[in-house]
Amino acid sequence: MSEPATIRRPEHGNAYNIFILVLTILSLAIMVLLVLPIPENVYQVLWVYDNLICFVFLADFAYNMSLSRPRSEYFVHQRGWLDLLGSIPSLQILRFTALLRLARLSRLARISRLLRGKQRKALIEDVIQNRSQYAVFITLFAGMLVLVVSSVLVLEFETVTSPIAGKTPNITTGGDALWWAFVTITTVGYGDYYPVTELGRITGIFVMFSGVGIIGALASILASVLVPDPDDDDEPAAVVTPAVPAPAPAGASSLETEVAALRTEIEALRIALAAAPGVGASGGAGSTG
Repeated sequence: MSEPATIRRPEHGNAYNIFILVLTILSLAIMVLLVLPIPENVYQVLWVYDNLICFVFLADFAYNMSLSRPRSEYFVHQRGWLDLLGSIPSLQILRFTALLRLARLSRLARISRLLRGKQRKALIEDVIQNRSQYAVFITLFAGMLVLVVSSVLVLEFETVTSPIAGKTPNITTGGDALWWAFVTITTVGYGDYYPVTELGRITGIFVMFSGVGIIGALASILASVLVPDPDDDDEPAAVVTPAVPAPAPAGASSLETEVAALRTEIEALRIALAAAPGVGASGGAGSTG
């Protein structure tokens, strides 16, 4: 008889599940904005971020399919086909193709169910033990969130509010806002596009401070990956310490103390001579002659 095929479901760490969960919530918020009557330049920005998230979810779908045995366990029983449907990029074919993102509710419900099964104490211990993984995913999501919010806000402020006297707005399209957000969050400060309204400059200050923290966190994570941890298996070399004479009992005379110290030193010399190679043999030969 043939053995029954083992069923293996795709499993991930809590850090990965939480990252996909919050990214799904962000994508649903972008979906809501895409179906609203928003300006065309803002729509262009959100469309770019929506398709970027689609590629992340496509990679997640492929990863889950590779872990599932058989493939139908994830694709059918865990509704992986809904994950695939919600991960297809829109490519600006139809404006309301963003409604397909509603299929991501299946991923949201599945991950929420998994996390609800975890005890709070177990989650806290997992955060402590795998803090490097949490740091990576938190940093990536924070960078994504700052980019989305800042590019939309600066575009709105620069095209709707009145600029400072004598200044002409130069961030007027979705591409301008995207370029400015990426350049500012990386602390490069290219300078070809910059906000000229008060609210736009406040947004720029927020992005600058956020970029310093995010780039610093990424640098520290990269350093922890490149620098190996010290090997705990390496034992320090044995260090020979000279024998310390035992303290003399209370009330003993100074002569007795000196005699005890001399005995201890003689015993230490005898042990050292016996441990030295060839000393015993040469000593024996000299005594016979």
